Amino acid sequence: MARTITYLATASVAAALVVAPSLAHALAPAGAPAPAAAESPAGVKVSERSGEVRPAASSGPRVVAPGERVRATPGVELWLTRDGKHWSTPDQEDQFRSVTDGNLDLSRPGVTVQSEPVGDRYFHSGIYHGEGDADRVEIVTEDGRADGKLVTLAGKPGWGAWYATTGLPGVSTPADSAAKTEAGTGTGPAKTAADSSPTGFVRSVTVYDTEGGVLAELTLR
Repeated sequence: MARTITYLATASVAAALVVAPSLAHALAPAGAPAPAAAESPAGVKVSERSGEVRPAASSGPRVVAPGERVRATPGVELWLTRDGKHWSTPDQEDQFRSVTDGNLDLSRPGVTVQSEPVGDRYFHSGIYHGEGDADRVEIVTEDGRADGKLVTLAGKPGWGAWYATTGLPGVSTPADSAAKTEAGTGTGPAKTAADSSPTGFVRSVTVYDTEGGVLAELTLR
């Protein structure tokens, strides 16, 4: 008889262990958050061309309305219209890079870059165009690599804008800090400056597509 009671007690405990979680869930207050699912590690992408494994730094361009202002970095705003890229910095407001003046050949892939110091950082931005869906942008300077961000208008305008910030070069002069240069794939003349200027500091800008391939690339050095 004692052995039978022991078996019954063991069975009751096992049943309680099975029923208790379900009962607790049923008695939880309405609207209570479900237990958080375990998060997977940060995504990575592998370039199909190079096999290089890199973090998934972007989920694609931010889609904006014409004239909608993006706070690119403290003191800097960037916005798009059908005519091109606009941006303002503390030192110079309402700057503009056109996509309709004939200086950009939108029939083939390309990237432009404009760089200027803003405080203790360089602000870089430009226009990209090419076939496929852009996913992320990477800028390479003398100091290393940095991921930027993409912005585009709704629909399929055939182009978009990118921006990024990097540190200033390790050694600079007051003249370098005041310099502002432009480079790109346009047919018009680009401004030039010494190697210590932003153009000399920037080595390349690459826009990657959603498959990990190169959508457009600009190599300066």
